[in-house]
Amino acid sequence: MGVAFVALALSAPVAIVAQQAPASIHGHVQNPAGQAMTSGSIKLTKDRSSDEKSRKYAYTFPVDGTGNYKGSDVAPDTYVAIYFSADGRSIDFIDNVTLTSGQDKVVDIDMTRKEFTDKMTPEEKKQLEEFKKQNAAATAANAKVANLNQSLSAARASMSSKNYDEAANTMKAAVDAKPDEPILWFEYGNALLGQADTAAANDKKAGKPAATDPDVQAKYASAADAYKKVKELNATAKKPNPEIAGEALGNMGAAFAKSGKVDEANAAYEDAAKTNPAKAKTYYFNAAATFYNGQQLEAAAAAADKSIAADPNQAMAYYIKGQALIPKATVDPKTNKITAPPGTVEAYQQYLELDPNGAHAEEVKGILTGIGAEIKSSYKAGKKK
Repeated sequence: MGVAFVALALSAPVAIVAQQAPASIHGHVQNPAGQAMTSGSIKLTKDRSSDEKSRKYAYTFPVDGTGNYKGSDVAPDTYVAIYFSADGRSIDFIDNVTLTSGQDKVVDIDMTRKEFTDKMTPEEKKQLEEFKKQNAAATAANAKVANLNQSLSAARASMSSKNYDEAANTMKAAVDAKPDEPILWFEYGNALLGQADTAAANDKKAGKPAATDPDVQAKYASAADAYKKVKELNATAKKPNPEIAGEALGNMGAAFAKSGKVDEANAAYEDAAKTNPAKAKTYYFNAAATFYNGQQLEAAAAAADKSIAADPNQAMAYYIKGQALIPKATVDPKTNKITAPPGTVEAYQQYLELDPNGAHAEEVKGILTGIGAEIKSSYKAGKKK
């Protein structure tokens, strides 16, 4: 018996191709001046033979607002990377960009490279050089502004720590660097005023009258000069700033008042009120307080009247007025009756009317009682001040 053989059909060998991981690409795009291109797109193509209109692009990746782009899931191969502007113009390209499996490749489009700039027309090169000059000037100006802002911050920090010498030195360098900026002169004036106040306080501790100290007087004069510079620069500015000018003039008034120059102080406070009418009541009140603290009582009473006229509801303005007038009270030698100057009693009574529980209420009541005046107040418990 024969043996039967079964023929086995063998299939042909199958070629197994390993799968390649996709590649990624990213980079930065900048123009010939070194500035980021903040729009447009990067396109990848392997089509080198077609003209631009018929060329096919395998991938397109947008350029963001910082000049960066990125793309993923790119088939490994060799491409031409082309930068297109937002209006669709082909601007620059990098050839032979080879992406391998799993690679994340950096491909920058840097138009500052010689290869690109050599292709520019003479007119384009001229425009580029002009732009670079202007840009360099703008960059330098921005750097100066940044430095000045740092100086302002540093000076203000020094003043908050009462280190007025350091603040003055910082701001002196700032106004020297940019003498046409009002805010710098304003802060310089504040530092100088702080120096003057400190010197005056030291004189007071030593029992030395600041009014006769030439060093103190010179410091107040320097502060006033700095504030005057603010006024001058503000007057010629394209967009005058009444707020900073008003503050500078108000502080100038304080510098004059503290150095005993009443007429100059009043003129500065008046100028401040006219320059920034919205804060007139504040400037007049500050004048009254500064004069009173300096025991320039006649000037204090007059400034208090202006403060009251600007805002009749400022209780402290009435108190200052009363305090400025009461030293002129007279005593009848026969009856020992005290007669206060006109307006004194009314000022004290109005202070109590507006602020019956205020810090000076008991003091004022005592004064009124002492001069035999009636204590008037329509205040009732629960009434809003």
